[in-house]
Amino acid sequence: MPSRKRRSPSRPRPRGLAPDPRNIILAGFMGSGKSTVGRTLARSLGWGFVDTDQLIEAEAACPVAEIFEKKGEAAFRDLETRIAGRIGAMRHCVIATGGGFMIREENRKAAFDAGRVIFLMASPQQIWHRIKHSSRRPLLQSEDPIARIRELLSEREEAYNAIPDRVSTDRRTPYSIADEILRKLSG
Repeated sequence: MPSRKRRSPSRPRPRGLAPDPRNIILAGFMGSGKSTVGRTLARSLGWGFVDTDQLIEAEAACPVAEIFEKKGEAAFRDLETRIAGRIGAMRHCVIATGGGFMIREENRKAAFDAGRVIFLMASPQQIWHRIKHSSRRPLLQSEDPIARIRELLSEREEAYNAIPDRVSTDRRTPYSIADEILRKLSG
């Protein structure tokens, strides 16, 4: 269930949020800032925040890395698609998707049907800088993680290019990224 938080009095909801989307869905590669920016954005709007990886972990009763290890990536992607089918019922949530969520066309369709999708972009170097100390990234267990990041970005390029609204997150604070997203939504 998404968390609901009151809007911070210091960061009021912007006037003219148009069109008023049912949800804001953040897509992008791992380490692009989806969860961090999503929480900041949700607080600014007074909306709930949902992380699809956390929903998957709750449904599977185990961490994402364990799902990959014991059942494989295909089983994880199937769980992801099941969760994608549920996001359309949510209202006024900022939803952070997993890095590979948009790979499957049915997930992209579910996301676009559920609200406004924003793609958060980051360079391979910035991504590695953000996640290099995380042990929860099963797809990056590699001798050369930056090369692996580039490879995965290339494989996902078509899926990511299907998202027209884009925001760069390199060397920016979550607040400045959230503000840019709010400006996009207001315009």
